[in-house]
Amino acid sequence: MSIKFSVGYNINHSDELVDFIVKNKNHIYEMYFSFFDFPNGRNMPQNDNPYETHFYYQKQIEHLKILSDNNISLNLLLNGNCYGKDSLSRAFFNKIGNTVDYLKEEFNLSSVTTTSPVIAKFIKENFDDVKTRASVNMEIGTIEGMEYIANVFDGYYLKREFNRDFEKIKTAKKWCDENNKQLFMLANSGCLNNCSAHNFHDNLVAHEVEISKMDNAYLFEGICHSFLKEDKNKYSIIARTSFIRPEDLHVFDGYFESFKIATRVNKNPVNVLKAYINKSYRGAVTDILEPSHSDILYPYVIENKNIDENFLNTVLNCKKNCHECNYCKKIYENSLVKLEGGVFEC
Repeated sequence: MSIKFSVGYNINHSDELVDFIVKNKNHIYEMYFSFFDFPNGRNMPQNDNPYETHFYYQKQIEHLKILSDNNISLNLLLNGNCYGKDSLSRAFFNKIGNTVDYLKEEFNLSSVTTTSPVIAKFIKENFDDVKTRASVNMEIGTIEGMEYIANVFDGYYLKREFNRDFEKIKTAKKWCDENNKQLFMLANSGCLNNCSAHNFHDNLVAHEVEISKMDNAYLFEGICHSFLKEDKNKYSIIARTSFIRPEDLHVFDGYFESFKIATRVNKNPVNVLKAYINKSYRGAVTDILEPSHSDILYPYVIENKNIDENFLNTVLNCKKNCHECNYCKKIYENSLVKLEGGVFEC
C-alpha cells in the first residue's frame, strides 16, 4: 500500500495549500474542512465584519470546487465537542441535512467526521454514499469502544495515545478488518497524552465564538502550555506526546486507511505536508506539530534530524513505564539546538 494523507483546510494559507495538494494529489487521500458556522475542533475565523466573513466562505467554496475538479475527496468536520441546546434539535439536523446535500451536489464530499453518534446516525439514515468517521476527540482505542457505535460509524480515528503502541494498533486493525471498518491515525498531534483537561479544552473550542463575546475573567491557553513552561517538564514534548516523525511513518503502512495531518492552524501547512510526503524533515520538530509549543522552547529547538533513528522502534516496543525510565528525556536532551542570531548553533 502507498501512504496517503488527510490534510486540513487552512483558511489563512489556503491558496498555496490547495495548489500544493493539487500538484501532489497522488499522495492525498482527502481534504478535511469545517463549513459555515458549525462548531468544530478548530473554528473558522469569525468576524463582526460581514464582508470579511463572506470573503472567507467564498474563498473556501472556490477551493472546494478546485479540489473536486481534481477528483480529491472531501471530508466534512462536524466534530465539535459540544453543540449545546442544538445537539438533538430538529432545526440543527435540518441544517446538517441541507449542508451535506449541498456539498454532495456541488462538490466531491465523500465522508463526515463527527464526535456525535447522533449526527453519525443521521448521516447513515439519510446519505447512503457518505461514510461516517469517529473523530479522534472521541478517544476510541479499544474493541469495546468501536463495537458500541459500529452501527453508525464506518471508520475510527485511533486514540492518539496509542500511536506508539504496536500491540494496540494491531488489535484495532484486526477488528476493523474483520468488521469491514476503516482505521485512521492522527500523525502529528502535539497534545500531551492523557491530558486531564482535554475535554474541557475541546468544549471551550466548541463555544469559542460565544466565549469571545463575553467579559472573561480568565484566559485559558491549555494545560499543556502551562505544564510545558516549566523547564523540568519540557522533555514531555518527546516523552508524553504521540506524534510520528515523517521519517518513521512508513512503519505503519498497511495498518491505516490514511494519516491525518493537522494543518488547519499551522503557520506553514505546506511545509508540514511536504515533510510527510518527502519522508524527511530538517528543522524544529515542533513546527510540524499542532499544537506546536515552539514558543515555549525558545531559544532552543528540538532538531528533528538529531532524534535517534531508533526512537520509534524503541518506544513502540517499550514497557511504557515512563516514570521509571529516562530514555525519552535523553532523546530530548540530545536533540536540543540553541538558536543564535536566527541560525542553528550545533
